[in-house]
Amino acid sequence: MGTVIGKSGAVPPSSAGRVTPWLGVVLVVVLTAGALFGYDQGVISGALAGIKKAFSPSLLMVQVITSWVTLGALGGSLVAGELGEFLGRKRTVLVAAALFTAGAAVQYVASDTVMLVAGRLIVGAGVGMAAVAAPIYAAELAPARVRGRFVSGYQLAITIGIFLAYLVNGQLSAQGNWRLMLGAAAVPGLALFVVGLFAPESPRWLMLKNRRADAASELHKVEPDVAADERLLTIEQSLAKDDAHATHWGELFSKQWRRPLLVALGLAIFQQITGINAIIYYANQIFSAAGFATEAARASVTLWAIGGVNVVATFIAIAFIDHIGRRKLLLVGLVGMGLSLAVVGVAFEFISGSPASGTANATPSMAGVVTVGALVVFITCFAFSLGPVVWTVINEVFPAPLRSRGVALATAVNWGSAWLVSQFFLSLVTAIGSSLTFGLLALFCVAGWLWIYRAVPETKGLTLEQVQKLWSAKA
Repeated sequence: MGTVIGKSGAVPPSSAGRVTPWLGVVLVVVLTAGALFGYDQGVISGALAGIKKAFSPSLLMVQVITSWVTLGALGGSLVAGELGEFLGRKRTVLVAAALFTAGAAVQYVASDTVMLVAGRLIVGAGVGMAAVAAPIYAAELAPARVRGRFVSGYQLAITIGIFLAYLVNGQLSAQGNWRLMLGAAAVPGLALFVVGLFAPESPRWLMLKNRRADAASELHKVEPDVAADERLLTIEQSLAKDDAHATHWGELFSKQWRRPLLVALGLAIFQQITGINAIIYYANQIFSAAGFATEAARASVTLWAIGGVNVVATFIAIAFIDHIGRRKLLLVGLVGMGLSLAVVGVAFEFISGSPASGTANATPSMAGVVTVGALVVFITCFAFSLGPVVWTVINEVFPAPLRSRGVALATAVNWGSAWLVSQFFLSLVTAIGSSLTFGLLALFCVAGWLWIYRAVPETKGLTLEQVQKLWSAKA
C-alpha cells in the first residue's frame, strides 16, 4: 500500500466560537438519525423469537429476515449519494426519515414473511440513506474543532438506539409482541422528519450549487463568529481545484483520489468483517448457547452486556477522538477486539451447543460467563474505535464535490460486508462450529490492524480542505 500518509502534522483547531441553537438543531438531526439506525439494528435480536412462533420460518428465512435490512441499506446508501448531490444533505435525511416510518409500519402489519422482509428492505433503505447523509451533514456543518465529536455523536446515537431496542425487547419479549418491537420505530421516524424540516443546509453543498448568499446565511447560523467571506473563499478555492463541475462517478476512481477511496473502502470492510453486526443481530442466540436458558435471562444480558456497554464505551471516543486522534483509537481498539474474540473462541470449546443449535444449559457455565465478559471487552473496544472512528474518517477523506458519492460507495461496501456476515453467520457456525467462527473473526482483527497501521492517515484538527492536501502532498 505504500508509506503512511500524514501520521501526524495536524494543525491547531480553530478558536472556540459560540454554541448556537442552530448547531443544536444539527446535532438533534444527527442524533435522531443515528438512534433510528441503531434501533432497527438491535430490535431484530428480540423480535426473532416471536417471528419464529408466528411464521415458523426455516433457518435460511431467519437469516433473510435478519440480514436483508442490510441489502436495503446497501441500495439506500448508493441512492443517497445521488440524492445528496442533487437534493442536498438535509433533504436526503428527510427521505431517510420517511423510509424509516414507512418500513416500520409495513413490518407492524406484516401478514407473512414476504411482507415482513419487504418492510425490512424499506427500513434498510432508510438506514442506508441515513448512514450516508447524516455523517456528511455533521461533518460539513460542525466546526472543525468539534467535527470528530459530532460525527462520533452519530455513532453514540446508534449505540443508544441499540440499547433502547434491547430495552424494548426485554419489556415485550415475554408477550412475544414482535410487531410492536418493529413498529415502534415509526414514532422517532416522524420526529426526525419534523425536525429536519427546520434544520439548516450544508454551506459546502450550497457552494457546490453556486448559492453563495444562502451558504453565507447557513454558515452564520451555526458559526456566527466565523469570518464567512474567508471561509467561503477557502471552500470555493477547494471546489475549483477539485473541478467541482466534473463530479461523475468515474472521477471517484481517478488516480488522484485512489488513496482516500481505498482508505474509506478498507475501513468500511474491516468494521463489518470483524463481527459487530453478527453479535448484535444474534446476541440472544449466542447467549443461549452460552447457557442463558430463559428469554428473560438472554434479554437481560443482551441489554447490559451488549447494549449498555456499547453506549458507555462510545463516550470514550467522543472524549478523545479530537485529542488522541483517529489512528491510535483504531489501533488500540482492534487489539482489544482481536484478543476478546480469541477468548470467546476458546470459551466455546467448553460450551455445548451453538447459536444455531437452539440448545442451552439450565444455568450459565463458567465458560458461558467468560464468553459474556469477553464480549463486553469486544463491544467496549469496538465502541471507541471501529464504531465511531471509521465513520469519522470516511466522511473526512473525500473532497467536497465527491463526498456524497465517496461516502455512499463506502457505506454500500460496508453494508454489503454486513450482509455477508449476518446472512451466513449461523450457517458458518453450523458448518465449522462457534469456536472456529470467532477465531476467524479474531484473525480479521489482526489483518485490520496491520492494514490501518500502514494505510490510514491522522486527520484530527484538520479542516476538510486541509485533509485534501494530505493526498496531493503524497501524490
